[in-house]
Amino acid sequence: QVQLVESGGGLVQAGGSLRLSCAASGRTFSNYAMGWFRQAPGKEREFVAAISWSGGNTYYADSVKGRCTISRDNAKNTVYLQMNSLKPEDTAVYYCAADRGVGPSIWEHSPYRLLEAWGQGTLVTVSS
Repeated sequence: QVQLVESGGGLVQAGGSLRLSCAASGRTFSNYAMGWFRQAPGKEREFVAAISWSGGNTYYADSVKGRCTISRDNAKNTVYLQMNSLKPEDTAVYYCAADRGVGPSIWEHSPYRLLEAWGQGTLVTVSS
């Protein structure tokens, strides 16, 4: 199973930007679809974005579409989430996920527990 480690979270003012990174190890990274979820206090974990193994296809939740960009570098075994125009409601723990079987186009509407691997999360706090 692949191991995932997120970084890049922090405190930012509303309107600011952050770039999250997720470094993978242990398995062939390019075999995995990758993505990001987030969980705010007292709320369910929700889909943010996903990217196919090749990077050729990307998918976004409506809440972040136009503000976030997911990308991957298979040579570096890393997936990124660039977040711009951040809002206080983006405050959450952001989790990186990986899976070889569930197509990223359906991650938003699939039970997140089905996904194969998860990181420990990185906290993003957006102040108003």
